[in-house]
Amino acid sequence: MATVLERLNLALCQAIEKDDRVYVLGEDILDPYGGAFKVMQGISTKYPDRVLTTPISEAAITGIAAGMALRGLRPVVEIMFGDFITLTADQLINHASKFRWMYNDQVRVPMVVRTPMGGRRGYGPTHSQAIEKLFLGVPGLKVLAPNTLSDPAILLAAAIADDDPVLFVEHKLLYPCSLLQPGKSDLIDFQMEQSEADIPISSLRPPGQAKITIACYGYSFELVRKAAIDLLYGHEIFVDMIVYSQLSPFDMTPLYASLTRTHKLITVEEGGVTLGWGAEITARAAEYEIPGLRSRRVAALDLPVATAKPLEDAILPSVEDIVKAALELSER
Repeated sequence: MATVLERLNLALCQAIEKDDRVYVLGEDILDPYGGAFKVMQGISTKYPDRVLTTPISEAAITGIAAGMALRGLRPVVEIMFGDFITLTADQLINHASKFRWMYNDQVRVPMVVRTPMGGRRGYGPTHSQAIEKLFLGVPGLKVLAPNTLSDPAILLAAAIADDDPVLFVEHKLLYPCSLLQPGKSDLIDFQMEQSEADIPISSLRPPGQAKITIACYGYSFELVRKAAIDLLYGHEIFVDMIVYSQLSPFDMTPLYASLTRTHKLITVEEGGVTLGWGAEITARAAEYEIPGLRSRRVAALDLPVATAKPLEDAILPSVEDIVKAALELSER
C-alpha cells in the first residue's frame, strides 16, 4: 500500500505533466535534497523548468505565487515548516483570498500553499506547532488536511484544480504512513461511508450502536482509530468516527447525522485547545440543538511544544486522552 508521501509526490508529478500552468516553488526543493520531508524528491529532475527554488522568504514566495496565479498559472508553494506559515499570512489573508471579491469576480487566484505541520519529532517550540487554526474562517481561503483514510493524491489534485487559494496542511508523521482500508486493517469491524461533497467527509461506523461521535482530521485520525479500537474491544463502547479533509469551510451534515444518534461529541486536534477547530465544531453542534448534547475537546495544552520527548508527550493529545474523554462521557 502506498504511503502518504508517495501519493503526494505522484499528485504533483501528474499535475505538472497534465497541466503546463502548474509550477512548484519553495526552499531547498530541488534534487537531490527534494525538500525537508522529501515530498519533492525526483520532481525537479523530471521537470527541471517547472520547479523553482527560492530564497528564504516565505512572504515573497507566497506573493510571487499569488501574482503567477493572477496571470493564469497554477502555482504550488512549499513552506518548509508549518510554523513559518505565519510569514505568509499577509499575502494569504489580506491579498490572495480577497482579490476575487475586491475585483468583482473578474479574477481568480488558483494557488496552493503546502506545508508540513505538527509535532512528535522533538523539533521544539518553533518547528513543532499545529497552527492551522490561525487560518480557519478566512473568507475565500480553503484549508485542507490529508489523512490515511482518503487518498491524499486525490485531495491535492482537487486543491490544485481549485480556482481559489488553498492552504494544504500535511502532518509530518503522516508522510511514511500507508493508506488504510476498512476491512483490510485494524478497522475490519468498521464500515466506511463518504459524503457527496467535492471534498468528501469520511464516516466510520462501528459494528454496533454507536454511543459517542468523535470528529477529527489529519494525523489525529491515527490516534482516534487506536482509541476507537481500544474502546470497542476493551470497554465495549462503540464510537462513530467522522474524519474531515476540509477544515474550512466545512460541512456539518455527516456529524449532525451521527450526533442525533449518539448525543455525545468528542473533537480531537493537535493544535491548542483554546479557540480551536474543536471549539467551532462543538459550538455548531450546540447551535443545532442536539437534545442532551454532551461534549469533550481533546487537544494540546496551551503551551509551547517542548523539545524533550516526555514533555512533548505530556503537552500533545494522546490515545489515552481520547479514551479517558470517552469513558467520562459514557458514565454520565
